[in-house]
Order: sequence, then C-alpha cells, then structure tokens
Amino acid sequence: MLPINRFPYLSKTMSRIIRIFLLMFFVLFGSQNVFSQSHSKPLDLGSLIQRVEEINIFRDSTYFNWGSSIVKGADNLYHLFYSRWKRSSGFGAWLTNSEIAHAVSKNPAGPYKYVATAMTGRGGNSWDAVTAHNPKIKFFEGKYYLYYIATNLGDVVLSPLELLELAGKDLKNEKRNALRRNQRTGVAVSNSLNGPWERLDTPLIEPSGPITTLTVNPAITQGPDKRYYLIIKGDKPNETQFIRNQAMAIADSPAGPFTIQPKPVIGDLDTEDVSLWYSPTDKLFYAIFHAHTYIGLISSADGINWQKAKNDRVTDRNIKFANGTSMMADRMERPFVFLEANNPKVLCLSIKKGNDTFIVLVPLVK
Repeated sequence: MLPINRFPYLSKTMSRIIRIFLLMFFVLFGSQNVFSQSHSKPLDLGSLIQRVEEINIFRDSTYFNWGSSIVKGADNLYHLFYSRWKRSSGFGAWLTNSEIAHAVSKNPAGPYKYVATAMTGRGGNSWDAVTAHNPKIKFFEGKYYLYYIATNLGDVVLSPLELLELAGKDLKNEKRNALRRNQRTGVAVSNSLNGPWERLDTPLIEPSGPITTLTVNPAITQGPDKRYYLIIKGDKPNETQFIRNQAMAIADSPAGPFTIQPKPVIGDLDTEDVSLWYSPTDKLFYAIFHAHTYIGLISSADGINWQKAKNDRVTDRNIKFANGTSMMADRMERPFVFLEANNPKVLCLSIKKGNDTFIVLVPLVK
C-alpha cells in the first residue's frame, strides 16, 4: 500500500477516503485463496437424471445388493464395490453377515458383473470381526483406499449360527444392540483393485464432538488444500429420540489420523449415507444424502460450514423407467455420485421394494 504521507497536498478527508478505498480493495480482491467462491451455474443434479433401463439395475437372485460406489481403474473399466448378504439370512443380516463384493463393467452405469468378494468380517476379537458393509472406494496418492464399516462384540466370538440368529433380532436384543453401538469405520489399502487389501488394525476414527456412540457410513474426498475431508455419521448427543448427526473430520493423509470438527455438517435433520466430492469448477464441496423421503444435496466453500445447495432436492423415491413406467421405492438409500473428468455421470442408489433389494445406477446427462 502506498504511504499517504507521500501526498502532502491531499486533505485529511481525501486521505481518509483513499485509505478506505485501498482497504476495501484488499478485502475484496487481495484475500482470495483456495476456497474462493465460484460464479458458475449452480449444480442441479435432479435435472441430469435420466430414465432407468434394465442394464442400470444390478440385482442378484441369491444376495441382497446394497450400498455401492464406483472407481475407474487403470484398465479403463469401471469397478463397483458394494455390500451384499444372502437373501436367506433376511434383510437384517446387513449388521451380522454382510460382505463387500467387487463387480466390473465397461460402462459406469452398467451392466455390472460380479468378479470377487473383496472383504468379509475379519473374525476373532478384532474391531472388525463382524460384517463388512457400506464401502467407499477411492484412489488417492497412487493407491486404492477401501473405506468400510464393521463391528464386534468385544471378547465374545460368535459362531456363524449365532450371527444368523441375531440377524432376525431387533435392537431390544442386547447383543444386536451392542453390535450397533460398536460399529466403526475402517480402511484397507491396496495397489490393485483386485487386492490384496491391507487393513488397519484399529478403527479410523472414534465418535466425539457432534456425534456419539458410533462412527459409520464414511464419505471422503481431497480438498483443494490437499487435505482429506471425511464425513462420518453417529448419534446426535443428548438426544432422546433416534436422530443421527453428520460430522466432519480432517486429516493430512487418507488413512488419518482424522480430527473431528466441532460443528456438525448436518445437525438439524435426521439424515444418512452421505457421499462427498469437491468440484474444482464450482470451487465447492458437495455432499449428497438421504433423508428417508428424498435425496438431498448440501454444499460448502471450505468443507466445514455447510448449507443447503441451491438445488437441494435431488429426487424423491420415485424411479422412472425407460419403458414409461415408474416405481415408488419403499427405501431409497446409500446415494453415491460417480464423477468422470469432474462431471457427475452416475447416481448410485440402493433400493428396497417389498422383500427385494437392488442397486440402481442412474445415468446423469447434461
């Protein structure tokens, strides 16, 4: 800034005006950083949704398919990691008998073909002894990171038969309730999408701040500052009703350690199943979630302070098919947006209708 005393002929009033002008100029234009706002057209995911064809439905006659995410491999194929468990075990077996499976397609919206089971519960008395569920597959720093949730019963090791019996219980059953409370998020790392996967020996993060009880349903992305932003779900503290909060945790490495931020991402609405990404075009973080009756979208300039996106309602539970028919899902959960060249290409949804579940890979087209 130029020293005003270099212009002695200026009046005190004029000098004051110049100082104010220079200060305003610095505030408006001199403090721009990696989190600066963009003036691009607001993202409208709902307007990109296309009608669903048969190839966009990933169903298995033997397994419930649920909770998917996609990454494009070095082989130029699209790799879907998802949860599955036997239909004969009942839907409640997601907490006791889920495994993470791997499927492949030439097209991000399908059709996909199962190729292998990537992960199951580790067994024994490990933190992830029971179930492997809700995966998020990511490529960071030259390696693949498979984020997942799992649980345990401490020193109590359950037999396969005992786990099956718990699959049909509700949370009034102490053992099933303990399995819920002990859920945590972990990560496994590999140089290849085909494994082997090396798991961490401890959970990625423990509940604190705006969440309590459990840490589940991870969503992670890298920000423009090269740090890693992880949204995690837990129970809302000091709440008598069954309400969940979403918390933000930040780390310098995709494997942590993560520090939970004091401010909740979503603290005034019961939500689940966030997926997260950063748009360099919009200079915004986006997070998609389900709020039971609809799929919603929030945004943030810095990854910490969140608000409803301009077009915050993405879709209700009504699925429209290419043949002109539609179906109102009983449950529409686990939304995940697959991006290619930073453009949304597929909206993954987990659908439950009656006793059937399947994954829908909704094409997104501008």
